[in-house]
Amino acid sequence: MHHHFGKQWKSDHRAMRGRGHGRHGYGPFAGGFADGTGMGGGGFRTGRKLGAADLQVVILAILKEKPSHGYELIKALEERSGGFYIPSPGMIYPALTYLEETGLASVESEGTKKLYRITEAGEAKYKQDATMAEAILSQLDRIGKRMERVREVFAGDAEDEDMALNVRTARRDLRAALRDRRRATPEEQQRIAEILKRATDEIRSGKEE
Repeated sequence: MHHHFGKQWKSDHRAMRGRGHGRHGYGPFAGGFADGTGMGGGGFRTGRKLGAADLQVVILAILKEKPSHGYELIKALEERSGGFYIPSPGMIYPALTYLEETGLASVESEGTKKLYRITEAGEAKYKQDATMAEAILSQLDRIGKRMERVREVFAGDAEDEDMALNVRTARRDLRAALRDRRRATPEEQQRIAEILKRATDEIRSGKEE
C-alpha cells in the first residue's frame, strides 16, 4: 500500500512539474464540468478531477481565506460542490508539497498534523490566476446548488412514496372494514354511508379535523 502511494505521489508530482499548464495555465479543467456548466463544455477528461495546476490555484484561493490542514481543504471542496468533487489525499497532499517546495505556501507542524499558509509569493501567484480560481470556485458553487436541488427532489420523491403507501394501506383497510360490515343492518349501513360521505368531502376540500 505504501509503495503504491509512493509511486502515485511521484507520478502526480512529476505531472505538476513537467506537464505545463496549458495555454492559460489551467489544464484540462478549463474544458468544463461533467454537467456541461464548465468553461467551454467538455466535462472532466479524467472523471471528477481537477488538473494539477487547477488544483494548485484553487488551494491557494482557499489558503488565502484562512490557513488550513489538508483534510480541511478536502472538506471545503466537498462542501462547496455538494459532494460532487471530493479530491483524494493522493491529490491534495502532492499539490500542497509542490506549493511548499516552490515557496507558494509555508507549513508548520501541529503534532501529527500540518497547517498550510499562503506566502507572499503565493499571494502574487494567486493574483495572476485569480480570475480562473474564482471561475473554478464559482463552478463548484453552482454544482453544489444543483446537487442540493437534486437531493431535495429525491427527498420529495421519498415523501410521495410514503404518502402513496399510507393511502394504499388506508384503502386496503377500508375495503376490509366494508367487507366485514356487508351484512350490517340498514341503520348501520346508513351510518357507514354518512362516514364515507364526510371522508369524501374532507378529502376534496383538503380539510382535516
